[in-house]
Amino acid sequence: MDRRLKVSLTGILTVIIGVLLSVPNIMNYFKTLLRGFDAKFGLLNAVLTAVGLTLFLFGLFIISAGLRKLSFWLTILIVFVFIFTVGAVITFRNTVSTDVSETVTEEIKIKADSEGAKMIDIPMGSDTKTIAGILTNEGIINKPQIFTVVSKINGFDGKYQAGTHILKPGLEFNSIMTILTGKPESKKVTIPEGLSYRQIVNTFVKKELATTDKFDYAMKYEKYDYDFVKNMKSSNNREFQLEGYLFPDTYEFAMNASEKTIVSIMLENFNNKITKEHYKRAKELGMSMDEIITLASIIEREANNTKDRRLVSAVFHRRLKSRDLNRLQSCATIQYVFLNKEGKVHEKLTYEDTKIISPYNTYIHPGLPPGPICSPGMDSINAALYPDEDTDYMFFIAGPEGSTKFSKTYQEHLKAMKQYGLAK
Repeated sequence: MDRRLKVSLTGILTVIIGVLLSVPNIMNYFKTLLRGFDAKFGLLNAVLTAVGLTLFLFGLFIISAGLRKLSFWLTILIVFVFIFTVGAVITFRNTVSTDVSETVTEEIKIKADSEGAKMIDIPMGSDTKTIAGILTNEGIINKPQIFTVVSKINGFDGKYQAGTHILKPGLEFNSIMTILTGKPESKKVTIPEGLSYRQIVNTFVKKELATTDKFDYAMKYEKYDYDFVKNMKSSNNREFQLEGYLFPDTYEFAMNASEKTIVSIMLENFNNKITKEHYKRAKELGMSMDEIITLASIIEREANNTKDRRLVSAVFHRRLKSRDLNRLQSCATIQYVFLNKEGKVHEKLTYEDTKIISPYNTYIHPGLPPGPICSPGMDSINAALYPDEDTDYMFFIAGPEGSTKFSKTYQEHLKAMKQYGLAK
Protein backbone atom coordinates (compact mmCIF):
# COMPACT_ATOMS: atom_id res chain seq x y z
CA MET A 1 0.00 0.00 0.00
CA ASP A 2 1.26 3.45 -0.85
CA ARG A 3 2.83 5.26 2.10
CA ARG A 4 0.76 8.38 1.54
CA LEU A 5 -2.43 6.33 1.46
CA LYS A 6 -1.45 4.68 4.75
CA VAL A 7 -0.83 8.11 6.28
CA SER A 8 -4.19 9.33 5.00
CA LEU A 9 -6.03 6.27 6.37
CA THR A 10 -4.31 6.85 9.71
CA GLY A 11 -5.54 10.44 9.56
CA ILE A 12 -9.09 9.28 8.77
CA LEU A 13 -9.03 6.89 11.74
CA THR A 14 -7.75 9.71 13.93
CA VAL A 15 -10.57 11.99 12.72
CA ILE A 16 -13.20 9.32 13.46
CA ILE A 17 -11.81 8.77 16.97
CA GLY A 18 -11.76 12.54 17.50
CA VAL A 19 -15.41 12.83 16.37
CA LEU A 20 -16.51 9.97 18.65
CA LEU A 21 -14.76 11.53 21.64
CA SER A 22 -15.99 15.11 21.13
CA VAL A 23 -19.35 15.18 19.33
CA PRO A 24 -21.44 13.19 21.90
CA ASN A 25 -20.20 15.40 24.73
CA ILE A 26 -20.94 18.55 22.79
CA MET A 27 -24.40 17.24 21.83
CA ASN A 28 -25.22 16.30 25.43
CA TYR A 29 -24.13 19.74 26.56
CA PHE A 30 -26.51 21.49 24.17
CA LYS A 31 -29.24 18.95 24.85
CA THR A 32 -29.09 19.80 28.53
CA LEU A 33 -29.22 23.52 27.76
CA LEU A 34 -32.23 23.10 25.47
CA ARG A 35 -34.07 21.16 28.17
CA GLY A 36 -33.63 24.14 30.49
CA PHE A 37 -31.01 22.80 32.88
CA ASP A 38 -27.55 23.99 33.80
CA ALA A 39 -25.07 22.29 31.48
CA LYS A 40 -21.61 21.39 32.80
CA PHE A 41 -19.04 19.28 31.03
CA GLY A 42 -17.30 17.99 34.10
CA LEU A 43 -13.58 17.43 34.16
CA LEU A 44 -13.62 14.02 32.44
CA ASN A 45 -15.96 15.10 29.63
CA ALA A 46 -14.02 18.31 29.13
CA VAL A 47 -10.78 16.36 28.82
CA LEU A 48 -12.34 13.85 26.41
CA THR A 49 -13.83 16.63 24.29
CA ALA A 50 -10.54 18.50 24.19
CA VAL A 51 -8.68 15.31 23.25
CA GLY A 52 -11.31 14.50 20.61
CA LEU A 53 -11.12 17.94 18.97
CA THR A 54 -7.32 17.77 19.08
CA LEU A 55 -7.38 14.34 17.42
CA PHE A 56 -9.83 15.60 14.83
CA LEU A 57 -7.63 18.55 13.88
CA PHE A 58 -4.51 16.38 14.03
CA GLY A 59 -6.20 13.80 11.79
CA LEU A 60 -7.03 16.47 9.24
CA PHE A 61 -3.42 17.54 9.30
CA ILE A 62 -2.24 13.93 8.74
CA ILE A 63 -4.67 13.47 5.86
CA SER A 64 -3.54 16.70 4.30
CA ALA A 65 0.10 15.75 4.79
CA GLY A 66 -0.45 12.27 3.36
CA LEU A 67 -2.26 13.03 0.13
CA ARG A 68 -1.89 16.79 -0.12
CA LYS A 69 -5.18 16.86 -1.97
CA LEU A 70 -7.45 19.74 -1.02
CA SER A 71 -10.56 17.97 -2.30
CA PHE A 72 -9.98 15.01 -0.01
CA TRP A 73 -9.31 17.30 2.94
CA LEU A 74 -12.54 19.13 2.26
CA THR A 75 -14.39 15.81 1.95
CA ILE A 76 -13.31 14.80 5.44
CA LEU A 77 -14.36 18.18 6.79
CA ILE A 78 -17.77 17.78 5.15
CA VAL A 79 -18.09 14.34 6.72
CA PHE A 80 -17.41 15.82 10.14
CA VAL A 81 -19.91 18.62 9.59
CA PHE A 82 -22.47 16.05 8.43
CA ILE A 83 -21.93 13.86 11.49
CA PHE A 84 -22.09 16.90 13.77
CA THR A 85 -25.28 18.19 12.06
CA VAL A 86 -27.05 14.81 12.22
CA GLY A 87 -26.14 14.57 15.88
CA ALA A 88 -27.40 18.10 16.51
CA VAL A 89 -30.72 17.44 14.75
CA ILE A 90 -31.29 14.18 16.62
CA THR A 91 -30.39 15.87 19.89
CA PHE A 92 -32.69 18.82 19.21
CA ARG A 93 -35.63 16.64 18.20
CA ASN A 94 -35.25 14.49 21.27
CA THR A 95 -35.01 17.58 23.47
CA VAL A 96 -37.87 19.70 22.15
CA SER A 97 -40.11 16.86 21.03
CA THR A 98 -43.80 17.70 20.97
CA ASP A 99 -44.62 14.32 22.47
CA VAL A 100 -46.20 15.38 25.76
CA SER A 101 -46.97 11.97 27.25
CA GLU A 102 -44.24 12.40 29.83
CA THR A 103 -45.18 16.03 30.30
CA VAL A 104 -48.78 15.19 31.06
CA THR A 105 -47.61 12.78 33.75
CA GLU A 106 -45.47 15.51 35.28
CA GLU A 107 -48.29 18.01 35.06
CA ILE A 108 -50.66 15.76 36.98
CA LYS A 109 -48.18 15.51 39.79
CA ILE A 110 -47.91 19.27 40.19
CA LYS A 111 -50.53 20.30 42.71
CA ALA A 112 -50.80 23.53 44.63
CA ASP A 113 -49.55 21.79 47.77
CA SER A 114 -46.71 19.92 46.02
CA GLU A 115 -43.22 20.59 47.31
CA GLY A 116 -41.74 23.61 45.56
CA ALA A 117 -44.96 24.36 43.65
CA LYS A 118 -45.65 27.99 42.82
CA MET A 119 -48.72 29.77 41.49
CA ILE A 120 -47.51 31.69 38.44
CA ASP A 121 -49.72 34.46 37.04
CA ILE A 122 -49.45 35.12 33.31
CA PRO A 123 -51.04 38.49 32.46
CA MET A 124 -53.29 38.84 29.45
CA GLY A 125 -51.35 39.61 26.27
CA SER A 126 -47.96 38.43 27.55
CA ASP A 127 -45.50 37.44 24.81
CA THR A 128 -42.88 34.70 25.17
CA LYS A 129 -40.14 37.11 26.22
CA THR A 130 -42.35 38.53 29.00
CA ILE A 131 -43.31 35.05 30.15
CA ALA A 132 -39.66 33.99 30.20
CA GLY A 133 -38.92 37.00 32.40
CA ILE A 134 -41.75 36.10 34.80
CA LEU A 135 -40.55 32.50 35.03
CA THR A 136 -36.99 33.67 35.69
CA ASN A 137 -38.08 36.07 38.43
CA GLU A 138 -40.10 33.29 40.06
CA GLY A 139 -37.12 30.93 40.00
CA ILE A 140 -38.76 28.44 37.62
CA ILE A 141 -36.10 28.83 34.91
CA ASN A 142 -32.67 30.44 34.75
CA LYS A 143 -32.09 30.66 31.01
CA PRO A 144 -34.83 32.95 29.60
CA GLN A 145 -33.04 33.48 26.27
CA ILE A 146 -32.86 29.75 25.56
CA PHE A 147 -36.48 29.35 26.71
CA THR A 148 -37.51 31.98 24.16
CA VAL A 149 -35.59 30.27 21.34
CA VAL A 150 -36.92 26.78 22.13
CA SER A 151 -40.48 28.13 22.44
CA LYS A 152 -40.32 29.71 18.99
CA ILE A 153 -38.74 26.72 17.27
CA ASN A 154 -41.09 24.24 18.92
CA GLY A 155 -44.22 26.21 17.94
CA PHE A 156 -45.41 27.30 21.39
CA ASP A 157 -45.29 31.05 20.71
CA GLY A 158 -48.74 32.63 20.72
CA LYS A 159 -50.34 29.62 22.43
CA TYR A 160 -49.71 30.49 26.08
CA GLN A 161 -52.84 30.95 28.18
CA ALA A 162 -53.21 33.96 30.47
CA GLY A 163 -54.13 33.07 34.01
CA THR A 164 -52.66 31.19 36.94
CA HIS A 165 -50.60 28.05 36.36
CA ILE A 166 -48.90 25.75 38.87
CA LEU A 167 -45.22 25.22 38.16
CA LYS A 168 -42.10 24.32 40.09
CA PRO A 169 -38.35 24.60 39.54
CA GLY A 170 -36.64 21.69 37.83
CA LEU A 171 -39.16 21.09 35.06
CA GLU A 172 -37.99 20.71 31.48
CA PHE A 173 -38.79 23.58 29.13
CA ASN A 174 -41.13 21.35 27.14
CA SER A 175 -43.08 20.49 30.28
CA ILE A 176 -43.30 24.14 31.32
CA MET A 177 -44.48 25.19 27.86
CA THR A 178 -47.10 22.46 27.72
CA ILE A 179 -48.49 23.46 31.12
CA LEU A 180 -48.58 27.14 30.15
CA THR A 181 -50.54 26.36 26.97
CA GLY A 182 -53.08 24.34 28.94
CA LYS A 183 -56.12 25.49 30.90
CA PRO A 184 -55.20 27.90 33.70
CA GLU A 185 -56.02 27.09 37.31
CA SER A 186 -59.50 28.15 38.40
CA LYS A 187 -61.92 27.95 41.30
CA LYS A 188 -65.61 27.12 41.28
CA VAL A 189 -67.86 29.46 43.22
CA THR A 190 -71.54 28.83 43.89
CA ILE A 191 -73.66 31.87 44.70
CA PRO A 192 -77.05 30.73 46.01
CA GLU A 193 -80.23 32.72 45.43
CA GLY A 194 -80.99 35.30 48.08
CA LEU A 195 -77.48 36.36 49.10
CA SER A 196 -76.95 40.06 49.69
CA TYR A 197 -74.02 41.87 48.14
CA ARG A 198 -72.02 41.68 51.38
CA GLN A 199 -72.63 37.94 51.63
CA ILE A 200 -71.52 37.49 48.00
CA VAL A 201 -68.32 39.44 48.61
CA ASN A 202 -67.58 37.36 51.71
CA THR A 203 -67.94 34.22 49.59
CA PHE A 204 -65.29 35.43 47.15
CA VAL A 205 -63.01 36.60 49.95
CA LYS A 206 -63.18 33.16 51.60
CA LYS A 207 -62.30 31.59 48.25
CA GLU A 208 -59.30 33.96 48.08
CA LEU A 209 -60.51 35.33 44.76
CA ALA A 210 -61.13 38.91 45.86
CA THR A 211 -60.65 41.52 48.55
CA THR A 212 -63.51 43.54 50.01
CA ASP A 213 -62.04 46.94 49.14
CA LYS A 214 -61.38 46.07 45.51
CA PHE A 215 -64.78 44.42 45.11
CA ASP A 216 -66.49 47.51 46.56
CA TYR A 217 -64.54 49.68 44.15
CA ALA A 218 -65.56 47.48 41.20
CA MET A 219 -69.21 47.75 42.27
CA LYS A 220 -69.24 51.49 42.91
CA TYR A 221 -66.87 53.07 40.41
CA GLU A 222 -66.19 50.77 37.46
CA LYS A 223 -68.28 51.20 34.32
CA TYR A 224 -70.28 48.36 32.75
CA ASP A 225 -71.83 48.63 29.32
CA TYR A 226 -75.25 47.10 29.83
CA ASP A 227 -78.63 48.69 29.12
CA PHE A 228 -80.04 47.58 32.47
CA VAL A 229 -77.16 49.40 34.20
CA LYS A 230 -77.73 52.57 32.19
CA ASN A 231 -81.47 52.48 32.91
CA MET A 232 -80.99 51.81 36.62
CA LYS A 233 -82.30 54.55 38.87
CA SER A 234 -79.57 56.33 40.78
CA SER A 235 -80.15 57.22 44.40
CA ASN A 236 -77.93 58.43 47.20
CA ASN A 237 -79.93 56.16 49.49
CA ARG A 238 -79.01 53.09 47.51
CA GLU A 239 -76.54 50.94 49.43
CA PHE A 240 -74.83 49.39 46.38
CA GLN A 241 -75.83 50.43 42.88
CA LEU A 242 -75.46 46.93 41.40
CA GLU A 243 -76.96 45.06 44.38
CA GLY A 244 -79.32 42.39 43.04
CA TYR A 245 -77.67 42.06 39.63
CA LEU A 246 -74.83 39.68 40.55
CA PHE A 247 -76.76 36.72 39.26
CA PRO A 248 -76.82 33.65 41.52
CA ASP A 249 -75.23 30.68 39.79
CA THR A 250 -72.19 28.39 39.82
CA TYR A 251 -69.18 30.06 38.26
CA GLU A 252 -65.62 29.08 37.44
CA PHE A 253 -63.16 31.94 37.75
CA ALA A 254 -59.47 32.11 36.89
CA MET A 255 -57.28 32.39 39.97
CA ASN A 256 -56.04 35.82 38.92
CA ALA A 257 -59.38 37.21 37.75
CA SER A 258 -59.80 40.84 38.79
CA GLU A 259 -62.77 41.98 40.86
CA LYS A 260 -64.05 43.91 37.85
CA THR A 261 -63.86 40.74 35.74
CA ILE A 262 -65.83 38.81 38.36
CA VAL A 263 -68.53 41.48 38.49
CA SER A 264 -68.62 41.68 34.67
CA ILE A 265 -69.10 37.93 34.29
CA MET A 266 -71.95 37.91 36.81
CA LEU A 267 -73.60 40.91 35.16
CA GLU A 268 -73.22 39.23 31.77
CA ASN A 269 -74.99 36.18 33.19
CA PHE A 270 -77.85 38.39 34.37
CA ASN A 271 -77.99 40.05 30.97
CA ASN A 272 -78.26 36.65 29.26
CA LYS A 273 -80.97 35.40 31.62
CA ILE A 274 -83.31 38.40 31.25
CA THR A 275 -85.01 38.30 27.86
CA LYS A 276 -87.00 40.78 25.81
CA GLU A 277 -90.15 39.08 27.08
CA HIS A 278 -89.19 39.96 30.64
CA TYR A 279 -88.73 43.60 29.72
CA LYS A 280 -92.01 43.57 27.82
CA ARG A 281 -93.87 42.10 30.80
CA ALA A 282 -92.33 44.68 33.16
CA LYS A 283 -93.58 47.44 30.87
CA GLU A 284 -97.06 45.91 30.91
CA LEU A 285 -96.98 46.13 34.70
CA GLY A 286 -95.93 49.77 34.50
CA MET A 287 -92.60 48.99 36.16
CA SER A 288 -88.97 49.30 35.22
CA MET A 289 -86.71 46.25 35.26
CA ASP A 290 -84.90 47.77 38.23
CA GLU A 291 -88.19 47.90 40.16
CA ILE A 292 -88.92 44.30 39.18
CA ILE A 293 -85.52 43.14 40.46
CA THR A 294 -86.01 45.12 43.67
CA LEU A 295 -89.40 43.49 44.21
CA ALA A 296 -88.03 40.06 43.26
CA SER A 297 -85.26 40.42 45.83
CA ILE A 298 -87.80 40.95 48.60
CA ILE A 299 -89.89 38.03 47.36
CA GLU A 300 -86.72 35.87 47.37
CA ARG A 301 -86.19 36.53 51.07
CA GLU A 302 -89.85 36.20 52.02
CA ALA A 303 -90.83 32.88 50.41
CA ASN A 304 -89.10 29.63 49.47
CA ASN A 305 -91.26 27.97 46.83
CA THR A 306 -92.85 28.97 43.55
CA LYS A 307 -96.46 28.98 44.77
CA ASP A 308 -95.76 31.14 47.81
CA ARG A 309 -93.56 33.48 45.82
CA ARG A 310 -96.36 34.20 43.36
CA LEU A 311 -98.77 34.78 46.24
CA VAL A 312 -96.31 37.07 48.04
CA SER A 313 -95.82 38.90 44.76
CA ALA A 314 -99.58 39.35 44.47
CA VAL A 315 -99.73 40.85 47.97
CA PHE A 316 -96.91 43.26 47.22
CA HIS A 317 -98.36 44.32 43.86
CA ARG A 318 -101.68 45.11 45.57
CA ARG A 319 -99.88 47.01 48.32
CA LEU A 320 -97.99 49.08 45.76
CA LYS A 321 -101.27 50.06 44.09
CA SER A 322 -103.15 50.65 47.33
CA ARG A 323 -103.69 54.13 48.78
CA ASP A 324 -104.16 52.97 52.36
CA LEU A 325 -101.82 49.94 52.50
CA ASN A 326 -98.98 51.10 50.27
CA ARG A 327 -96.26 50.09 52.69
CA LEU A 328 -94.86 46.62 51.97
CA GLN A 329 -94.00 46.01 55.66
CA SER A 330 -91.45 43.39 54.73
CA CYS A 331 -89.32 41.96 57.54
CA ALA A 332 -86.73 41.04 54.91
CA THR A 333 -85.97 44.72 54.30
CA ILE A 334 -85.39 45.27 58.03
CA GLN A 335 -83.07 42.28 58.17
CA TYR A 336 -81.17 43.73 55.21
CA VAL A 337 -80.47 46.85 57.24
CA PHE A 338 -79.14 44.77 60.14
CA LEU A 339 -77.12 42.59 57.79
CA ASN A 340 -75.29 45.60 56.40
CA LYS A 341 -74.86 47.33 59.76
CA GLU A 342 -74.06 44.36 62.00
CA GLY A 343 -73.05 41.67 59.56
CA LYS A 344 -75.88 39.37 60.63
CA VAL A 345 -79.66 39.15 60.78
CA HIS A 346 -81.69 39.15 63.98
CA GLU A 347 -83.25 35.88 65.05
CA LYS A 348 -86.51 37.69 65.79
CA LEU A 349 -87.62 41.19 64.95
CA THR A 350 -89.22 43.38 67.61
CA TYR A 351 -91.70 46.19 67.25
CA GLU A 352 -88.85 48.64 67.90
CA ASP A 353 -86.90 47.08 65.02
CA THR A 354 -89.65 48.06 62.60
CA LYS A 355 -89.10 51.71 63.55
CA ILE A 356 -85.41 51.72 62.60
CA ILE A 357 -84.44 54.77 60.57
CA SER A 358 -83.43 53.61 57.10
CA PRO A 359 -84.64 54.23 53.53
CA TYR A 360 -84.86 50.42 53.27
CA ASN A 361 -87.39 50.18 56.10
CA THR A 362 -90.62 49.33 54.28
CA TYR A 363 -92.57 49.56 57.54
CA ILE A 364 -92.20 53.34 57.60
CA HIS A 365 -91.60 54.17 53.92
CA PRO A 366 -94.24 53.49 51.26
CA GLY A 367 -93.45 51.69 48.02
CA LEU A 368 -90.28 49.87 47.12
CA PRO A 369 -86.94 50.43 48.89
CA PRO A 370 -84.17 52.34 47.00
CA GLY A 371 -82.83 49.12 45.46
CA PRO A 372 -82.70 45.31 45.71
CA ILE A 373 -81.80 43.69 49.03
CA CYS A 374 -80.28 40.51 47.55
CA SER A 375 -79.63 38.69 44.29
CA PRO A 376 -82.91 36.97 43.34
CA GLY A 377 -83.12 33.81 41.27
CA MET A 378 -85.21 33.44 38.13
CA ASP A 379 -88.11 31.93 40.09
CA SER A 380 -88.46 35.08 42.17
CA ILE A 381 -87.99 37.32 39.14
CA ASN A 382 -90.74 35.45 37.32
CA ALA A 383 -92.93 35.69 40.43
CA ALA A 384 -92.42 39.47 40.47
CA LEU A 385 -93.41 39.60 36.80
CA TYR A 386 -96.28 37.13 37.04
CA PRO A 387 -98.02 37.36 40.42
CA ASP A 388 -100.92 35.05 41.24
CA GLU A 389 -103.89 37.02 39.94
CA ASP A 390 -106.55 34.65 41.26
CA THR A 391 -106.30 35.83 44.88
CA ASP A 392 -107.05 39.01 46.80
CA TYR A 393 -104.67 38.56 49.73
CA MET A 394 -103.32 41.72 51.36
CA PHE A 395 -101.30 40.22 54.23
CA PHE A 396 -99.00 37.29 54.86
CA ILE A 397 -96.86 35.98 57.66
CA ALA A 398 -94.01 33.49 57.69
CA GLY A 399 -94.97 30.41 59.64
CA PRO A 400 -92.95 27.50 61.02
CA GLU A 401 -90.88 25.22 58.75
CA GLY A 402 -90.95 27.66 55.86
CA SER A 403 -94.74 27.85 55.55
CA THR A 404 -96.53 31.09 54.75
CA LYS A 405 -99.97 32.13 56.03
CA PHE A 406 -101.90 34.51 53.77
CA SER A 407 -104.82 36.70 54.85
CA LYS A 408 -107.32 38.96 53.12
CA THR A 409 -108.11 41.27 56.05
CA TYR A 410 -106.18 42.74 58.95
CA GLN A 411 -108.36 40.81 61.40
CA GLU A 412 -107.42 37.53 59.73
CA HIS A 413 -103.80 38.64 59.79
CA LEU A 414 -103.92 39.34 63.55
CA LYS A 415 -105.49 35.94 64.12
CA ALA A 416 -102.65 34.29 62.13
CA MET A 417 -100.07 36.21 64.14
CA LYS A 418 -101.61 34.95 67.40
CA GLN A 419 -101.70 31.46 65.99
CA TYR A 420 -97.96 31.59 65.35
CA GLY A 421 -97.23 33.23 68.68
CA LEU A 422 -96.25 36.57 67.15
CA ALA A 423 -98.99 38.56 68.86
CA LYS A 424 -100.94 38.37 72.12
